[in-house]
Amino acid sequence: MKKREIEKRERERMEHNQAVDGLLSLFTKANRDLSMVHNKLYKEFQQVYPDNANPMKLVARLKKIEEEMSSLKEQCRELLAAKQDLIDKARTLLVGNRTQLQRLQASTGFPVTNDADDPAYASFNQIIEEWAVQVRSKAEDEEEPGSNDINQMLFSAIVQGN
Repeated sequence: MKKREIEKRERERMEHNQAVDGLLSLFTKANRDLSMVHNKLYKEFQQVYPDNANPMKLVARLKKIEEEMSSLKEQCRELLAAKQDLIDKARTLLVGNRTQLQRLQASTGFPVTNDADDPAYASFNQIIEEWAVQVRSKAEDEEEPGSNDINQMLFSAIVQGN
């Protein structure tokens, strides 16, 4: 009985191997045929079109650009977040320093310098405000209601401008 079972399993394995071998040879032939068609098209395009106008090369370049675009967008977001963080820290530090300076001036009897009399502070605030207005005006159409994320507005303005 064991001998018959072993023979039966051996036949099934042989049939299974033959089926897999047939499928493998079919895929190998299909791959060869597709490669041949690819090479023929490539050679034909090389003959018909100059190097910089080859549609296959243009499609390949477009695919590469699309792949790199997502990475570039992420890098822009990171850069804009770092920029906004720097602006926020500079503003916080500058306002804190101005407040301490005004307290020192008041405690020593010197006249307290107000914001309008300090050209550097006024210029800093003006630049920040002009930048915010410029970014908001360019990204106004892109902005969702209630969203005031300056980074997203700047990114939208940059992408829209290009």
